[in-house]
Amino acid sequence: MSTEADRTPLDWARAQFDRLSWVQKSLLTGAVLTVLWMHLVPSDLGHRAIVDSTLLIGGPLALGLSHGRRIGWTIDRVAIRNAVLLSMFVLPFYLVGSTLPTIRTYYPMWETSAAMGDFLPHAVKLFMLALAAETYYRGLLCVGVREIGFKAVFISPVVYMIHHSSKPPIEFLLSGPTDILFGAVDYESNSILPSVIAHGAGLVLLDWLVLHDPLFDPLPYLRYFEWLPVPL
Repeated sequence: MSTEADRTPLDWARAQFDRLSWVQKSLLTGAVLTVLWMHLVPSDLGHRAIVDSTLLIGGPLALGLSHGRRIGWTIDRVAIRNAVLLSMFVLPFYLVGSTLPTIRTYYPMWETSAAMGDFLPHAVKLFMLALAAETYYRGLLCVGVREIGFKAVFISPVVYMIHHSSKPPIEFLLSGPTDILFGAVDYESNSILPSVIAHGAGLVLLDWLVLHDPLFDPLPYLRYFEWLPVPL
């Protein structure tokens, strides 16, 4: 029988972790994962997809499975319906956003072309990034802790905005409200499917649109948005 003196620091840390509630474990795991991600995230898309999948999918799923929780990895009729509705709602934002000068200067973030041989692998990797992000933000930090009520929706917006601080100003400004919207829909769906589809399809569509001529010239309309505190 082991004594207190035989316990290693790892044993002590595991014992302290086991004493936490599920919500506390989720938040602590989320904090550790975001620190690791910010230190390990690579610039190359292929490596980024691997790191994001390992940390932001593997980490939350490992915690969830060890505690018998699905953290939003469920698909049912409600989730499918809400995925369609959310995707339709955000579609105009991607269509209009793809015409803005600041967005077209920034995207695509990773080099690709409109040739199918280049773009299809690019699109798959983008979708993996979206799945990883939604598993972390809306799975671990929202649907996964829905037992605390609707306030779970408001846990991740600040972190989400921090992770968007290097993006175009208008995207940074909208990232907080977008996080809340996606979280609310996933919370009501008890599934991250709506945000995964809307986010993943949106990323792919945005890059595809930016690789082509703008759908319309936005310059005549930008003067109506001069009151915004960010450039467009």
